[in-house]
Amino acid sequence: MIKIQRANEPEILKIKGKNKRRALCDTYTRYQQDYDSGQRKFRFDNKVYAHQSVKQTLKTMQHNKCCFCESKFSHIAYGDVEHFRPKAGYKQNQQDTLHKPSYYWLAYQWDNLLLSCQICNQRYKKNLFPLLNPTVRARNHQDSIEDETPLLINPTKVNPEDYISFRQEVAYSIDDNPYGEVSIDGLGLNRTELEEKRREKLNILLRLFDILLQSQRFPDDVKLQDIAKDIKPIINDMIAPQAEYSAMTKAAINSY
Repeated sequence: MIKIQRANEPEILKIKGKNKRRALCDTYTRYQQDYDSGQRKFRFDNKVYAHQSVKQTLKTMQHNKCCFCESKFSHIAYGDVEHFRPKAGYKQNQQDTLHKPSYYWLAYQWDNLLLSCQICNQRYKKNLFPLLNPTVRARNHQDSIEDETPLLINPTKVNPEDYISFRQEVAYSIDDNPYGEVSIDGLGLNRTELEEKRREKLNILLRLFDILLQSQRFPDDVKLQDIAKDIKPIINDMIAPQAEYSAMTKAAINSY
């Protein structure tokens, strides 16, 4: 996971999204008891929050990578528009029962939208949204989310590399901080398939390092020096924001 710079809000959210939000808040105010008891359920329009312009803006903003695991997936899947604060129901932990209503008023809020791969979103995060102090959770649009401290890392709000690093291909929580621990576990950032993909990239990096070391040992080898010059920009590309698993690659470079 790397820091993501939030792009400008798509026009559809500025107009239709705000109208949808207003309608949701009005109907909740009118039928609050029914929504709180579960007799009524919110209906959300994915043609607005997952509009093509929204998804494309998110893809560009995230360098065509999943906001959580840094995998590129657009060649095999469409990806999910992920609500950081869940719109329909929430859980404090995966074993918790599903609580409703959830953050319905943020369903079309640009600051609450990310793009993730289906595995991160549908297999792991789902409705998970744990707070450091669950007693201050916002229950409806009249409450403020400013008092909340989410345990899941929002890569548009903080730099994930302050909380999560890597030992080879395995993610770990820096100084055992709770934000890193919950994010790694809750998002499945050490799932077997993902570790295997990161290991493939790490092996390439280690081979490149070996060549660079050889070039230092044999400074008079002109051919080896030329190869070393070509390798340095390749390594720079591997840690660029648009590269898969760039956070792991940077951690590996720092450790070596």
